[in-house]
Amino acid sequence: MALQLPTGMAVPLLLVPARPLTLVLRSLSPGRVRRGVPAFGRSRPVAVLVLPPVAALLDAGGPWLLYRTPLFEAAQHRPSLHAVVQVHVLAAGPLFVFAVCFAVCRPAPVRHRGGGTAVRDGMLLAAGAAPSALAKSLCAAAPPGAAFAPAHLHPDARLMYYGGGLAEFAPALVLAVEWCAATGRAWAGGRRRPARSGRGTRFEPINQGSRPL
Repeated sequence: MALQLPTGMAVPLLLVPARPLTLVLRSLSPGRVRRGVPAFGRSRPVAVLVLPPVAALLDAGGPWLLYRTPLFEAAQHRPSLHAVVQVHVLAAGPLFVFAVCFAVCRPAPVRHRGGGTAVRDGMLLAAGAAPSALAKSLCAAAPPGAAFAPAHLHPDARLMYYGGGLAEFAPALVLAVEWCAATGRAWAGGRRRPARSGRGTRFEPINQGSRPL
């Protein structure tokens, strides 16, 4: 649990705003590989993966699949399976953060059709509630096939419960700032309208005598 939290929640918050695909494009020389990176980012499979519902399912569903199925016990005895699990955790986290907070990643060469702020808010709430529910279930029962005493399960469950909620704070803050900026632009644009004059088009306030609240 101490490994999964920073890998799946803290690392994405640092990796995604760094715009890794943009850095890759800047480091590559002109050629087939450099042309292939934007083509891959704008491909249909990537566009599906960065949809907020899909990214939220991959990110929040991974821990449920790991801890509520025999996968956890099997990964303890098979290093290759354990590596696959860690790769999924490392990939699903940045994917979800990008899908929810894609505004901070521009101009990333990825086609994104994630809907409005309400959709991303809903997916963030759902993904934030999933670790809390999973942590409570771990307090009641160990992963299938694993023999853990309740005294060993409770510290890990508390770590997931509080750590998962804390990790969702940063994406929520990004969404709040984005919503405030969009609302401010809409409010400023609503106070002005185009007006025709004899010398061309100009913009003037709708209510010149009004005062902002």
